[in-house]
Amino acid sequence: MCTADLHGHADVRVAVRSGKVVAGGLGLLIPQYFGGSPVPSALLAAGCVAPEERGDRLAARMVHERLRPLRERGAVISTVSTLSNGHARHLGWQAPAPVHAHAVRADDLKRSFTVGDFHIEHGDGPGTHALQRNLARRWNAPLERPTWWQDWKNAKNNLTTYRFHRSGQPTAGWLSLTTNRRERHGTDLTVHDFWADDHDCAAAMLAFLGRHHSRTETIHFRRGALPPAPLLLHNLHRYQVTTQAWHPWMLRILDPQGAVRLRGWRHDIDLELPIEIGQAGPRTTPHRYLLRIRAGTGDLTPTPDEGHVTRTTGQFAVWYAGGWRSPETARLSGVHIRSDAALAGLLEATAGEAPWLPDHF
Repeated sequence: MCTADLHGHADVRVAVRSGKVVAGGLGLLIPQYFGGSPVPSALLAAGCVAPEERGDRLAARMVHERLRPLRERGAVISTVSTLSNGHARHLGWQAPAPVHAHAVRADDLKRSFTVGDFHIEHGDGPGTHALQRNLARRWNAPLERPTWWQDWKNAKNNLTTYRFHRSGQPTAGWLSLTTNRRERHGTDLTVHDFWADDHDCAAAMLAFLGRHHSRTETIHFRRGALPPAPLLLHNLHRYQVTTQAWHPWMLRILDPQGAVRLRGWRHDIDLELPIEIGQAGPRTTPHRYLLRIRAGTGDLTPTPDEGHVTRTTGQFAVWYAGGWRSPETARLSGVHIRSDAALAGLLEATAGEAPWLPDHF
């Protein structure tokens, strides 16, 4: 990400010693969808410290200073994508889900999927951005993209966009991709956005990508571009997908009470449960809260009662994002419980949406 391109949108902070910039980074205040509701989030990116200044906790101090103005403006959660996962965990972030990039032969897509009765049109059109926003609400963590986001992203990556719809029907799918000429022959094709309303539309989009087979040998899906659904696994004629793991996006709950209050909750959940949230380590004292979720609203209030479920701040972030899909995954993550029923009720509260962050910053 180029800070110059985001000058009017990002909060940029630097550390100066003897007139020399020795550290810096930027932050963006953009809501992320959780439970279908936009939750104000501090997105941190482009953080760096001069080599000669490392080892003196300057990076941690810079993170605090970069978060401070965004928290003052209402951020209750924060997301980072970093190679320093251990350092981020130490500061309270945790990874709710793995992140992968995929590559599949265009010929395999061509043989395995059909366009059906979908029409394909070049460029954005009426309803495209409304579709993207509606689909983003169905997952945990996609950004509520501001109005400038897509133009910036298209220009930064030289993207080409396509929309998919049935005759007389509104847009049901939308993808963006970039093509680069290979040195000797053909092109490389990389998908950046893949938004499909249903399985049939997703199949049409994959079939369209397969039509590039005469010039493109392999279709690359940029890290996180494909939704975490088994589209390829269940439908490919021959399964020859190459998958590469990337450093995950990480989530931190800055204000647990605010995060619970602003998150969306299913209306069929009726939960009242004492919980404890604390830092990892034997010498820390967790905070005790009463979690209530009822009629689509949630609140978290201090209580003297001992918690039925005890989690670190990082584990709380994973639960918040719906990262635990079963009680066993939570147990293996180290969550302490007093009863299986308490854990099952807690996980049910965030089971409606799966975590997916398709946006990069």
